Amino acid sequence: MLKFTKRTAKKAGTAPGTLVHVGEKKTDQIHITVTDYDIDHVVEESIVAVEESFRSKETATKTWINIDGIHDVDMIRKIGHQFTIHPLILEDIVNSGQRPKAEEFDNYVYFVFKMLYYDEAQQEIRSEQISLILGALFLFSFQEMKGDVFDVVRERIRQGKGRIRKAGCDYLAYALIDAVVDHYFLILEKLGEKIEGIEEALLDEPRPDTVQQIHEMKRELIYMRKQIWPFREMINNIQKGEYNLVEDATMIFFKDVYDHCIQVIDTIESYRDVLSGMLDLYLSTISNRMNEVMKVLTIIATIFIPLSFLAGVYGMNFEFMPELHWKWGYFVLWATMFGIIIAMLTYFKRKKWL
Repeated sequence: MLKFTKRTAKKAGTAPGTLVHVGEKKTDQIHITVTDYDIDHVVEESIVAVEESFRSKETATKTWINIDGIHDVDMIRKIGHQFTIHPLILEDIVNSGQRPKAEEFDNYVYFVFKMLYYDEAQQEIRSEQISLILGALFLFSFQEMKGDVFDVVRERIRQGKGRIRKAGCDYLAYALIDAVVDHYFLILEKLGEKIEGIEEALLDEPRPDTVQQIHEMKRELIYMRKQIWPFREMINNIQKGEYNLVEDATMIFFKDVYDHCIQVIDTIESYRDVLSGMLDLYLSTISNRMNEVMKVLTIIATIFIPLSFLAGVYGMNFEFMPELHWKWGYFVLWATMFGIIIAMLTYFKRKKWL
């Protein structure tokens, strides 16, 4: 259940705007990269001190500052002071249990959402909180650890493909959000393959551990839906044109992301319906197998009822039994038994009980 909740005990009782890192510390070292670009040029560099990124305020180019690691509250505080970020937003950045949302202030817009990964080793979905601060000529992105799905965006900036270097930072924010949503589809493909494997195992040989796998898959889908449903609401608010820093030319792209979010949620719901049907299939299959077993046992018991009767009569210890002195009595009894078995099996087959 820890996937669905965040431990916030150390934050309880603190004043609003107090910077306390809440969540798992996923990296030991803070990693900062600055990408400064315009239509004709692009410069990428890794910096040690966050103060080196502050010079971007003095340039007319667009600047993307990506920070891996949110546990250094002093660094977050410096950024907030330099770019006049509200303390409550800084508090949300260092608290990794935020619900996806978007909030607009005078000179920036704050986005927070979840980047999801599928852990092949643990066979489960893991999440990482992403925070974006969108300004007129800058974009901050805060991640919990190094490694993301933004390499395609970085490559587009380097090569100048599409409109990313021509458009503003709002388009860059769209590109990052779109990369995250596209990765959701990759996770759904992996989950779909796993569901197909469970379904095949269920049809071939249903076992108790198959039910456990079904419940684990339903739990992962519920977790994924919990992260994406409010994310869809956030995108819906953006594409409605509620934020001044998002230009009209970029709005159509956010509408496309919104459609993708709807597709992801529909797919999740479809998978949940399939898994629910698989549980019903498992119970039906087990019940049918039990019925088959009971049918065979009942047929065997039914066949032996007359045989037991004959054997009981034949084995009674009476001195004056005519059959006891028949020369062929023993063989006649066996012939009668076999005849009864054949007759009953034939009758069962005609009734389609076999």
